[in-house]
Amino acid sequence: MTTQIPFGAQSTATGSVRSVDADRTIGRGGRRRPGTTTTILLVICSLTVLVPLYVTISMAFKTTSQAVDGNAFSLPAPFSVDGFVQAWQLTEFPRAFGVSILVAAITVVGTIMLASLAAYAISHNWQNRVFRWSFFYLLAAMFLPFPVLALSQVKLTGMVHLDNPIGVGILHVMFQLSFSVMLFTAFLRSIPAELEESARIDGASSTQVFWRLVFPLLAPMSATVGIFAFLASWNDYMMPALITADPAMQTLPVLQQIFQTQFSNNYNVSFASYLMAMAPAIIVYLITQRWVMSGVTQGAIK
Repeated sequence: MTTQIPFGAQSTATGSVRSVDADRTIGRGGRRRPGTTTTILLVICSLTVLVPLYVTISMAFKTTSQAVDGNAFSLPAPFSVDGFVQAWQLTEFPRAFGVSILVAAITVVGTIMLASLAAYAISHNWQNRVFRWSFFYLLAAMFLPFPVLALSQVKLTGMVHLDNPIGVGILHVMFQLSFSVMLFTAFLRSIPAELEESARIDGASSTQVFWRLVFPLLAPMSATVGIFAFLASWNDYMMPALITADPAMQTLPVLQQIFQTQFSNNYNVSFASYLMAMAPAIIVYLITQRWVMSGVTQGAIK
């Protein structure tokens, strides 16, 4: 004899089963647990970054004999800093580090200032055809990488005597401008217009409204743009190599390539040099990565 369950009871039973399944996917603190597929993908992506980083750190702290004869995945025994000392002296690290800091500072400050001003003008004059098409023009420039324009940029910087780290920083600003303006414009549209109207009623000019009211509100997005600009400038190799005429004023990535032949038999010196060069970028990103994610998310959602 078949017993039929009323429709209401079926709904209640189904709802209870779904609630049990939902409770299984929610961990402590009310956070939803990632699925198995997501966990596997996260582990694989993490290993692709952590394994090379582990090999770099391990090789950098080994002696020359351990680096040549030993296993790359083995721990250094004993730990040695000879590779760092030799790399510091061979590449003249302090000078190259200072040049890289100069180029990165010009890039970060210039990108934030120019991109925020351009985005403010575009977002407040969107109905004007000139500003609207200027925004589209900047977006189109994102599809023009530096290698395509390398020859013309090399000749132009040489003509105006900017074939130096300052010229490299200016070019970095120009090539970061499109993406940065896009981020700032999306963020500026989320700021209520009433804030600026109240400031103008109090007698503030457009310059005062931007620097005293709008620009402080752009702090999360400014941090995001600055971090992207810093990473792009610090890790760039092609532009400094082609633009800077004086080898003594090259950045860290270029100097590492110049001394690559001397590193060929000394793996510990090579990896120590690489680790010193990428350490600032890793430290900066680890400290500020939450601002990168929050800034991009706020600009996308709002």
